Amino acid sequence: MELKDKKILVVGLARTGAAVARFLAERGARVTVSDSKGREALADFLQALAGLDITYELGGHGDDTFREADLVVVSPGVPMDIAPLTLARNCGIPVISEIELAYQFIKAPIAAITGTNGKTTTTTLTGEIFRKCGFSTFVGGNIGNPLVDLVISGEPVERVVAEISSFQLEGIIDFRPRVAVLLNITEDHLDRYASYQEYIDAKLMVFANQTGEDFAVLNIDDPLVAACAGNLAARVVPMSRFTVLEQGIYYHEGMITFAWEGREEHFPTASFKLRGVHNIDNCMAALATTLLLGCPAASARAAVEGFTGLPHRMELVATVNGVAYYNDSKGTNVGSVVKSLESFPGNITLIAGGKDKGGEYTPLAELVRNRVVHLILLGEARDRIRDALGHLTHTILVNSLEEAVQEANRLTVPGDVVLFSPACSSFDMFKNYEVRGERFVAAVRNLLEGTE
Repeated sequence: MELKDKKILVVGLARTGAAVARFLAERGARVTVSDSKGREALADFLQALAGLDITYELGGHGDDTFREADLVVVSPGVPMDIAPLTLARNCGIPVISEIELAYQFIKAPIAAITGTNGKTTTTTLTGEIFRKCGFSTFVGGNIGNPLVDLVISGEPVERVVAEISSFQLEGIIDFRPRVAVLLNITEDHLDRYASYQEYIDAKLMVFANQTGEDFAVLNIDDPLVAACAGNLAARVVPMSRFTVLEQGIYYHEGMITFAWEGREEHFPTASFKLRGVHNIDNCMAALATTLLLGCPAASARAAVEGFTGLPHRMELVATVNGVAYYNDSKGTNVGSVVKSLESFPGNITLIAGGKDKGGEYTPLAELVRNRVVHLILLGEARDRIRDALGHLTHTILVNSLEEAVQEANRLTVPGDVVLFSPACSSFDMFKNYEVRGERFVAAVRNLLEGTE
């Protein structure tokens, strides 16, 4: 991709947009950044780009800016259907995402991991396995650093592992991962997409440019994922927690087995530190990806056994008065909370709520009825969740996360589990799910201090 002297418009100046703008400016492009936010809100990013020859259009988008570009690069937080982007496309101007831009300059094999839930754990674990197996590896995309940071660094790597969101996939043209993983599809981001099908179609774009030389790792336990298997050009590697497979990777009676083209490897899960049924899926996906891309089984097994998981995802914070408190702040949609509730047999006090994302809460009904003894709700979505689930168990509404933790402490008895798994985004009350999770952790630790 030739960049020098090209008029390139970057839409959205957050972390990804700033990295893209820097890369393009350093490659000699004539860069304009357009953002609906004003200068004050973007001060940190503007400071990071100080000294570079970049034109800024802040506080709104001008039609001429979009009409006159040679190329438009869109940050993940910007919806692809806003009027200025539609105008650019109607003028025949390519509109791409940052992953598409970075892909044009990356030579190493890419493992792209997507799905509604489990992406971050699977991506991080996949990177850990590659590194423990001796491959120089970059991990980024929708977590950590944008892919373009790797290109900026000029660092030679042997493997790239990218968490890929549906938003990023909306803007690809040539992006082609050597291994593409689809973990699951459940309702999410319906506040951004016009329909559930539109969200599903965006996820499936991860396979769009693959050929018979590539691999598609599919969780066939998910019917929506399984349904796409017959339409892919890549070699399909099925994955299942419920079915013994002749070819693929599967779990059965405490053992993960990878069977592919005459090779068979076994991984007993008793020694894994990751807990929860969803993490069996994540481990299988990471193992399949790394084994397909050259990792020896013994080193891969050691890497999985040493992996302790991520903050804010089924993280055991503390046990207070015999009650275990779990921080699952990254449980930002209903499908994720289903997996988390399935990890405990019962006696759960569930703290949920936040900014509603437009999906249904009814998939939680059976688990709430059978396993949740107390449901504590907060945030903008609390009334909607109460209407859907409140009749199934003892339910109360609170005004803050700290109040929720205090109520959980009052209601629970030794042997119970308190699970903070919101099923919603954090943006009604917090900057992001990390800040929300840290507030929960702090509230639990305050309880702990009160018992000492």
